[in-house]
Amino acid sequence: MTVEPRRYRVPRWVPIFNTFARPLLAVGVPMGPDVLITVRGRRSGLPRTTPVTLCEFAGRRGVISPFGETDWVRNLRAAGRATVTFGRSSEEVVAVELGQAEAVEFIRDVIAPLARNSRLGGWFVRYVDRIDVDSPGEAAIGRPVFEVFTPDQITADR
Repeated sequence: MTVEPRRYRVPRWVPIFNTFARPLLAVGVPMGPDVLITVRGRRSGLPRTTPVTLCEFAGRRGVISPFGETDWVRNLRAAGRATVTFGRSSEEVVAVELGQAEAVEFIRDVIAPLARNSRLGGWFVRYVDRIDVDSPGEAAIGRPVFEVFTPDQITADR
């Protein structure tokens, strides 16, 4: 049985939020686990920066696209590398897109514990991003998930 990916629409408020969040994150104003991710554009080759939520738990880090196939997802998939920035701190990362089974595991093992341990974070994940952490198999459908590593971690694994 093949699972058809869901199509998600980016809510109208997201571009407005991004317009305000981008400069705030750039100067280091804390916004929960949000950071800026800069990825080389897949067509233009120019750096493209957008706010994302970097989930970190139990030694694993990654990002999920709550709104499905967005431009930053397609750019990250093509580039495989990005710069994660918060204020003056920046880090080069290698992004590995997870398959369906690995994405379910990541949601279950990383995102769900974070959502359950934070009242505001849990509300945001469930009602704004509309990710049902109690059903990670459902939550992973149509939502690209990338695990991120430092280049040193990738080199050490090989």
